[in-house]
Amino acid sequence: MTLDLEPALSRPEPAVRPGPLDDALYDLVEGRFRRIVADHPINATYLGLHAGDGELGDGSRDAVLGELEADRRHLAAVEAVDPGGLSAEGRVERDLELHNVRREIFDTDVVRTWERRSMALDLLGDGLFSLFARDFAPLGERLASIASRLEGVPAFLAAHHGRAHGPQVRLWQQLEIEAASDLPPFIAEIAAAGEPVLAAVEQRRLERASEQARAAIADYGRSLEASLADGNDDWVLGRERYDELVTLRAFDGLDSDAILEIGWRQLEENRAARAATAREIDPDVDEATVIDRVKSDHPATWDEALELYRDAMTRARAHLVDRDLVTVPDEERLEVIPTPAYLRNVIPFAAYFDPPRFDRDPSGIYIVTPSVGDNPGAMREHNRSSISNTSIHEAYPGHHLQLSVGNRHPSLTRLMADAPEFVEGWGMYSEQLMREEGFDDGPAFRLAMYTDAIWRACRIVLDIRMHRGEVSVEEGTRFLVEQTSFEEANARAEVHRYTYTPTYQLSYLLGKVLLLQLRADERARLGDGFSLKFFHDALLRNGSLPISFQRRLLAAAAGLDDQRAAGG
Repeated sequence: MTLDLEPALSRPEPAVRPGPLDDALYDLVEGRFRRIVADHPINATYLGLHAGDGELGDGSRDAVLGELEADRRHLAAVEAVDPGGLSAEGRVERDLELHNVRREIFDTDVVRTWERRSMALDLLGDGLFSLFARDFAPLGERLASIASRLEGVPAFLAAHHGRAHGPQVRLWQQLEIEAASDLPPFIAEIAAAGEPVLAAVEQRRLERASEQARAAIADYGRSLEASLADGNDDWVLGRERYDELVTLRAFDGLDSDAILEIGWRQLEENRAARAATAREIDPDVDEATVIDRVKSDHPATWDEALELYRDAMTRARAHLVDRDLVTVPDEERLEVIPTPAYLRNVIPFAAYFDPPRFDRDPSGIYIVTPSVGDNPGAMREHNRSSISNTSIHEAYPGHHLQLSVGNRHPSLTRLMADAPEFVEGWGMYSEQLMREEGFDDGPAFRLAMYTDAIWRACRIVLDIRMHRGEVSVEEGTRFLVEQTSFEEANARAEVHRYTYTPTYQLSYLLGKVLLLQLRADERARLGDGFSLKFFHDALLRNGSLPISFQRRLLAAAAGLDDQRAAGG
């Protein structure tokens, strides 16, 4: 399959001292990128490439294995590019491309979640959401693409169902069964949205496609339920494979034992800091009582909570500008909306969808989950202090600002990099930065920050210990509730997600630790010449890269500055 990509794809600017093989490398990178977006039109839509907006792609087992072989060929081709024929910039791009592709091959060939879990409904939901929620074209045009995708649902689900090889993981299948209940109302909502804007014949098409898709999803859900009896609970990656994955993640040389030690240490330090902050709030009651009071200070309604999220992110943005902490682009846009129902069982709090790289007027989407399973205590998680901390993390200067700037880099290799230790680490770093710089820095807000840090320390511990087979789902849920005081439904949804995202969850707090170390190293190197704004701007301009690559680029920039100072 080919996909006509508009607008034209970008590549890094020519180097000051170009290498004769730079263009050959970038040709290879662009070839792989074109293959990926052609094979995955849902991903293409997410990136702002809309030629395949009416398609779902081939979800079959053969398609996955074909991509694996294509990536192996691509890896060999990039490895064959002589680094001596590349510019300094080209060598960074080559090493990052090798990093990206080796990770992808490992996930597909070794982790192999794709053949032990039916994941079609999450992917389908994302493919509909990105068309429905983003305003890159008139609603009528987007609904026409949605109708086309809905018409392809029966074949898409059948192809995904054929991926299974051996017993399926029951927990993961149960999550997909829940999605089979949660996704149809979203599809019905989309169909209803067409009535005011579509001609009668187009609306009938959308409604028929919606009905057929919902029927196919119901059949799919029943087939998953029938498969539960033959499933197993073998989701654990195992120590050997987990350690190999950690090595591929390039965490500045850290192995899983060293990262686990960081997790335990951070848990202890942040628990002590939260206890001290609780005494600051009220020295006459115990910590649990203070936490309960802070969580009880929440808006009365969900609509009021949503407005408080919007207010917090607006105030945070203004604080960044007033303090001159980082460059904030004038044209960035962000919308805050409730989490779609089909995602609420796996995103119990909040998440962020970054601006599509190739859309003409890109906008970020910040989603917030009202409740998990209609939990009556859900509003306690939307307490005023938590709202502030979450909005820093997700919006300003967190994910929205970072990805709005980082996605502008012309490198396709950087666009495709998977580095949650930087993206999520930056979100957590932002929480501490804003308190350091006087934003919502009262004790209740700091209590929320430490609570969130405790949660992320638990993620390090559970990510490693669960995937090494040392802790069960039930034990992990109890541990999270005990350490964070989360509502049990939210904690359970969290732990379920950990089972199929090895090394992702530990990236949050580990990334913050690595970023703080990088900041300290740069401050020590530059002395009085260190600028917090320059440091932040350099990191964001570099893109969403592993922190080990960020360190390399900062060192290279320092070397270039030294050459200029010496007249080189």
